[in-house]
Amino acid sequence: MNHAAAAAGEWYRPASLADALAIRASARGTVVAIAGCTDLMVGWNAGGRRLPSVLDLSALPELGMIEVGPDAVTIGATACCARIAAHPAIAGRLSMLACSARQTGSIAIQNRATLGGNIMNASPAADNPPVLLAYGAQVTLASLRGSRTLDYATFHTGYKRTLAEPDELLVSVTVPYPAPGASSHYRKVGTRRAQAISKVALAALIETTDEAEPASRQVRAARFGFASAGPVPLAAPGLSAAIRGRAFPEIDRALVERALASDLSPIDDIRSTAAYRRQVSVNLVMAALAEASHAPGRVLMP
Repeated sequence: MNHAAAAAGEWYRPASLADALAIRASARGTVVAIAGCTDLMVGWNAGGRRLPSVLDLSALPELGMIEVGPDAVTIGATACCARIAAHPAIAGRLSMLACSARQTGSIAIQNRATLGGNIMNASPAADNPPVLLAYGAQVTLASLRGSRTLDYATFHTGYKRTLAEPDELLVSVTVPYPAPGASSHYRKVGTRRAQAISKVALAALIETTDEAEPASRQVRAARFGFASAGPVPLAAPGLSAAIRGRAFPEIDRALVERALASDLSPIDDIRSTAAYRRQVSVNLVMAALAEASHAPGRVLMP
């Protein structure tokens, strides 16, 4: 295969990851990596432009795997949402991820859309990134120079921008299992219950102390992920810090509002207003905290 930089409109379908990385390196950022292609096709059809040169990763078995380990599940970048949702280890131990995968478009889309594409498209409204933030996932990138693993919470640097270098490909996502007894809460708010881009989405993972009385329980640790609440999928470190170590009765709406004021940066757009998104974000957090307080270890999904 000629690894010279691809001309516009060329289609590369390598048979190995090594070949894909060689093409990626020689193309100097001019080739778009694809797998399910659900986002790319919509965008280019709407714009009426010619498709760019593409690097089709769908034939690479190295990127389609789902590996179950003792502490985490590692998911290849081209594993589709339908496989993720149906996988017994993910459904059983990472239920928020199974839920978000089931809410990624229609069933037809779920059979094409990939976890890697959902991440690398870098939409702030994507369904799976909030869950990955709440679980504390890591992403692994590879190039001819080697591989590196990053905390997913640091990966998005701005609207449609990530830490990936032009010669790198996302190869896998590692999602650790939550602590025993942690409460999981996932909610996507949209115009419809299905096949809608989120106005706001929240994933929350909350660990509590084990006192028998709900009023005595404290937040041992908490992680959150938001969609459509800023230019990137957002964690809420200020909120996590503000509630850590507090008994649940001490965590009122005013405290949550103050903490989220610095964490979130929503905008007015065609789907909603910034004011609505802030209010709903607080509502979702309060609901997650209420569930964690009264039913530790509960998994709450739509």
